[in-house]
Amino acid sequence: IRNLLFSCLAMVLFSAGSAQSTFPVNGVSDLRNTVVAFVKATIQADAQTVYANGTLLIQDGKILAVGTDVNIPSAAVIVDCQGKFIYPSFIDLYSDYGLPAVTRQASAYNYLQPSQLTSNQKGAYGWNQAIRTDVDASRLFAVDESRAKPLRDVGFGTVLTHQKDGIARGTGVVVTLANQKENQVILKERASAHYSLNKGSSQQSYPSSMMGSIALLRQTYLDAAWYKSNPVKEGVNLTLKYWNEQQGLPQIFEANDKWNDLRADRIGDEFGVQYIIKGGQNEYQRIQDIKATKANYILPLNFPAALEVDDPAELRFIAVDELKHWELAPTSPAAFEKAEIPFCLTTSDLTNPQEFTGNLKKALDEGLSVAKALDALTKNPATWMGIYDQVGSLNAGKLANFMITSGPLFQEKTVIYQNWVQGEKYTVKEEGWLESRGTYTLQMNGGKGAQTYTLQLKEGGSATLLVPDTLTGKYEYDGKLMKINYTQGKGTAAADVLLSGYWTQKGFEGSGRDAMGNPFTWRAQIGRAHV
Repeated sequence: IRNLLFSCLAMVLFSAGSAQSTFPVNGVSDLRNTVVAFVKATIQADAQTVYANGTLLIQDGKILAVGTDVNIPSAAVIVDCQGKFIYPSFIDLYSDYGLPAVTRQASAYNYLQPSQLTSNQKGAYGWNQAIRTDVDASRLFAVDESRAKPLRDVGFGTVLTHQKDGIARGTGVVVTLANQKENQVILKERASAHYSLNKGSSQQSYPSSMMGSIALLRQTYLDAAWYKSNPVKEGVNLTLKYWNEQQGLPQIFEANDKWNDLRADRIGDEFGVQYIIKGGQNEYQRIQDIKATKANYILPLNFPAALEVDDPAELRFIAVDELKHWELAPTSPAAFEKAEIPFCLTTSDLTNPQEFTGNLKKALDEGLSVAKALDALTKNPATWMGIYDQVGSLNAGKLANFMITSGPLFQEKTVIYQNWVQGEKYTVKEEGWLESRGTYTLQMNGGKGAQTYTLQLKEGGSATLLVPDTLTGKYEYDGKLMKINYTQGKGTAAADVLLSGYWTQKGFEGSGRDAMGNPFTWRAQIGRAHV
């Protein structure tokens, strides 16, 4: 018996330690857990915490450590991030990423056919197809790299996705934007419940107006409360059953307009529900009323395009309120910040995710603070969804979701080089990662003592050394080793001078050989970087 118990215990310990997956690997399985250390970076762990000359240590898709005094294992892969910045990847709470497109009937209403009065959905569901509580986004979700990449390119690493169809839309699922299998990217299956005043793809004749949509929503709240008593005559109503099960989740309401924001809040107040409201562009016009809702808001940045005012004939048809809205719409996020209304930001309603960065900078120019913008894209959405223990900041134990940039994140010329999601690198724009162009003060120390020159590293690998005579040459830099060579002398007396070195905190330094073959050491300190 002792031997049997020991064998069972050993099997349990082995199974737990090996962390075996039930999903097969097509090809050779690589189980190496490489430690990667990003060193010498300015790390913005969250909106309030910055580590200058910091280190970020990751392994197996998670953060091991972050700070200025991190012990780096000897076997770690070192990534030199000198002059670069690291930020947590963004989170979008209003997406339909990875979900099938909703099919809507394209033809107009046919008056010759009878109206569809009840649902044609098969099964023990409710009578109206606009109440779609049976939709579970985690069961419909499929990784879609073609849609994930544009979001990663503007800084996002995680989204809450749901099917945007119906008055009650079922549940959403939180996923990362990693290009992995679905079972690896889902962070929270039933993360939220979703609502709107738009019946979506339903072909039923009711509701046919906003008043009807509000009435249907209110009636469903009443019916669901009644259904909790298990009425015998009702039998099984899966629509109401799922509705009741979803009430404990974060409740997100798509309003898209200041007046609908207030309508949604009144519905919520009637039934004891505090919605997270997905707003529109015009909340700044009634900001005190919006604050009185005591709701959290998801704000899109689909600001109106500039109006055509060059043609006097067209100008006659543009109202003053349209011009004022075009001017003031970008002030809406700043108005929320000033009124101390919690909010986060979304790419929803944009034609292309690439518009997000430019529109965010418009909001910053109109008074939105950098700290609030970062919170609105990281901590706030993670906290509202109950996933701040996994994403939303750079702390030990969380997913390695972060981006590496050329400068402070929201500055005009800052470029995102890489966006890492679950510890996997996704290249965005690495052309500037190995940037070495600029003007340097070059000091060479050899048999003739210290000599100082001006060194210019230019585009295309061209190098110029300014001495009494201008000498030209070439350089190569692969991110680790710098090689410079130039020709000294003319005709038969011409000979190459070779320098090789590496980057330090003070610039490049290394050793070389002059035209006579004599060794020397050198150091190049940058005076003016290439812009």
